[in-house]
Amino acid sequence: MRATSLRLASQSSPRTSLPYLRTTPPSLPPRRHISAYGYEQAKALTFSKYGEPADVLSLHTHSISPAHSNNLTIRFLAAPINPADINQIQGVYPSKPSFTTSLGTASPLAVGGNEGVAEVLSVGSAVKGLCKGDWVVMKAPGFGTWRTHAQTTADRLLRIDDRAGLSALTAATVSINPCTAYRLLRDFGALRPGDWVVQNGANSGVGRAAVQLARLWGFRSLNVVRDRDADGLDALKRELRGLGADVVVSDSELQAPEFRDRLMAWTDGGRQRVGLALNCVGGKPATALAKTLAPGGCMVTYGAMSKQPLVLPASLLIFKDVRFCGFWVSKWSEREPEEKKRTVEHVLELVRKGEFKDMPVDEIPWEWETKEEELVGAVKGTLEGFRKGKGVFVFGQT
Repeated sequence: MRATSLRLASQSSPRTSLPYLRTTPPSLPPRRHISAYGYEQAKALTFSKYGEPADVLSLHTHSISPAHSNNLTIRFLAAPINPADINQIQGVYPSKPSFTTSLGTASPLAVGGNEGVAEVLSVGSAVKGLCKGDWVVMKAPGFGTWRTHAQTTADRLLRIDDRAGLSALTAATVSINPCTAYRLLRDFGALRPGDWVVQNGANSGVGRAAVQLARLWGFRSLNVVRDRDADGLDALKRELRGLGADVVVSDSELQAPEFRDRLMAWTDGGRQRVGLALNCVGGKPATALAKTLAPGGCMVTYGAMSKQPLVLPASLLIFKDVRFCGFWVSKWSEREPEEKKRTVEHVLELVRKGEFKDMPVDEIPWEWETKEEELVGAVKGTLEGFRKGKGVFVFGQT
């Protein structure tokens, strides 16, 4: 089956090594873990049962046979650690991983991670549309991206034809958060230029993408972030305004009695419509967010980080005719594969033009010698406290 190509521009670029990968002197060539029979040595963060990452994840080493027929071998360059990945390991996420014995074990294992970018190392004789050196991203979640290498088929991958202006970090993080923000703004609320979109979790990957896309498309944005110390809050507000946010407030500011008056001032006495609310938190902050909507507005829930139920006043439905919807990018990707391809293409084109910035990342080096406890610890820390950026495994000499 032919791989779907991401045709972004006519310009092509030479295939070069990543600038952040460790280089070695000519006398010490990069270490390649290949046996005399052509088997690739690989490592993967795996689990055999659901549970907390620190309890169930382990680093598994296995061999990959030479690519043949319709199979191809890929080497991962970067792979993010998303909250949904953690929930999947815990067994509480609707999308379940694939447990398999294909990694050379007697008992089935699943590989963590749903997003990432890889380089094609070799292809079988029947593979069409991909060749050695191509960069690819995953066509759908559930692939298992926390690994150095994998063997798969071309129909599970999207090729990036034009790598000009793109880093591996950008390509690795484009298919979930930016796609979610893009579809939330395009598919709900029927926003017109000058309308307002309000959102909580504004400093998340989806939130930062929504800020930038709203600015590009002429929408105004009111952005809510978690409370933190005064210096940290001021710095975060400046950062989001630098991306294009019109207003940034904390959860406590949103829920304060005087917030309604402030909202009226920002929206020219209510003449500027608040048509769309994006909720990834739940609980009281989500209720307060819903109350900002104009009659006929829409609130879309795509996450529940607080793990608190969504409580909605009946008056919003009866008297303001507010609609409440849900969105899950994984299900959307399965239902609309061609639209996903177009969405990814557009976001990458915006990156190439300098109109869309990557979110801050916390790079986690993964070399062949990296210890299990370092990798598992990075996964464990994803949902703990305030991080300087999204955790991303960056693969070096593997």
